[in-house]
Amino acid sequence: MRLSTKGRYGLRMMLDLALNYERGYILMKDIARRQEISERYLGQLVRLLKTSGLVKSLRGAHGGYALTKSPTQIRLSEIIRVLEGSVAPLECVDDLDLCNRASRCAARDIWKKIKEAMENILESTTLQDLVEQQTGKQQFQETMYYI
Repeated sequence: MRLSTKGRYGLRMMLDLALNYERGYILMKDIARRQEISERYLGQLVRLLKTSGLVKSLRGAHGGYALTKSPTQIRLSEIIRVLEGSVAPLECVDDLDLCNRASRCAARDIWKKIKEAMENILESTTLQDLVEQQTGKQQFQETMYYI
């Protein structure tokens, strides 16, 4: 399965908000600049994330966007579900009625295992886990820069 641009960019936006969680509300233009994503496209994504209750906004001079919960409380599965829907590689994994061979199809069993593996990884990973991985990569790159 391939994530769409919506899923990839939305996750990058959420990671940016998580990396800046302690700063409070973050301007869309700053996220767009850091993530190299157009503000217009981020605007589409933030609407979905706000509707789902993962992101909040504040208008005014000190406004912007922020996570509604701590990065430790947001699982990647929540984000991907909002932006992508099911992670099933084929529709028949979620809906047996789509194919009259579904109940006797060995390949469907494999697709189902792939979906379950992806769900398990996404469910067991929080935004905070991603923050820690990203922070480690940035430190490594900075270290390598000075060598």
